[in-house]
Amino acid sequence: MTPMKLGIIGGTGLAQLPGLEGLHEVCISTPFGAPSAALRVGSIAGRELVFLARHGDQHTLLPSEINYRANIYALKLVGVTHVISVCAVGSLQEHIRPGELVLPDQFFDRTRGRREDTFFGHGLVAHVAFAEPLCPRLRAALAEAARTCNITIHSRGTYVNMEGPAFSTRAESQWYRSIGAAVIGMTNLTEAKLAREAELCYATLAQVTDYDCWHALHDDVTAADILACLRQTTAHTMTLLHAFCAQWQPWNDCPCQHALRAALVTPLSAVPPATLQALHAIIAPYLTDHS
Repeated sequence: MTPMKLGIIGGTGLAQLPGLEGLHEVCISTPFGAPSAALRVGSIAGRELVFLARHGDQHTLLPSEINYRANIYALKLVGVTHVISVCAVGSLQEHIRPGELVLPDQFFDRTRGRREDTFFGHGLVAHVAFAEPLCPRLRAALAEAARTCNITIHSRGTYVNMEGPAFSTRAESQWYRSIGAAVIGMTNLTEAKLAREAELCYATLAQVTDYDCWHALHDDVTAADILACLRQTTAHTMTLLHAFCAQWQPWNDCPCQHALRAALVTPLSAVPPATLQALHAIIAPYLTDHS
C-alpha cells in the first residue's frame, strides 16, 4: 500500500468528507481492536488523504466509547504522518462566536481517567513531552489556509476536554471561563496524546457551535442546536480543507515526528516480545538504536 501522508478525523456532523475523490475503503485491524469505522482513502485538490469518522459512520459512539488507540494506530499503519482533527466545540469566550473556527494550542483535562490514552505499559515505559500538545507547524499551515479563504479563525486558545456525554453545568462553564479557557469539547485531548506517542503531527480544527451554558443572552446548548450550526459551518470547514490540501507541503523534521527519541525509558531488550510486536508500527525506528 502506498503510504498516506495526511489524515483527517471527522467529528460530530462530519461522518463523511464531502468532495473526497477516488474514494475507497480500507478495513484495518490493530493490536488494540477495530477503529471507529473503515478508513476512507481518496484525494482532495490532488492531495491523497485518509478520512476516519471518529464516532462511527452513524455516530454510534459516545466520546468515552471511542477506541482512540485503534483509531490513531490504524492511521499510523497506513502511513499517515499528519492529522487534522475536526471537531465541534462550545465557546467559553464572547469574542469566539458560533460559526467560527479555532485552532487550539493547549488542553485542560477534565476527563475522569477512564480512557485509554497511552500505547505504553505491559513492560515498556515511555514518557513523551507534552508541554506543546498540538503541532505548531500544522496549526500555522491551517491558519494560513484560512487566511487565503478569508475565513475567520482564532489561531490559539485552550481546549477544555470534559468527560461528557452530558454538557457542562452553569457553574462548571463559568469556572472554565474564569481560567481563560477558549473552547470546550469531549474528544481531542485523548487523540492528541496518542498522536504524540505515535509521532504524528496533530492539530485540532474546532468548529464553534454554541456558547455552552454561560451566556445570558443565548440559550443553553442542546445537541439539536449543535447539529443545526454544523450544517452551516461545515461549508467553511471544507473550503479551508480544500485550500490546505492545495497548498500544503509535508515535512519530516518536526519534533512531533521524533517524540519517542527521548521518551523511551525501558531498554527494548528488556521488553516482552508481545509488547514489541504490538507496538512495532510506533517503535520500529528505535529497535536497533535503543538498548
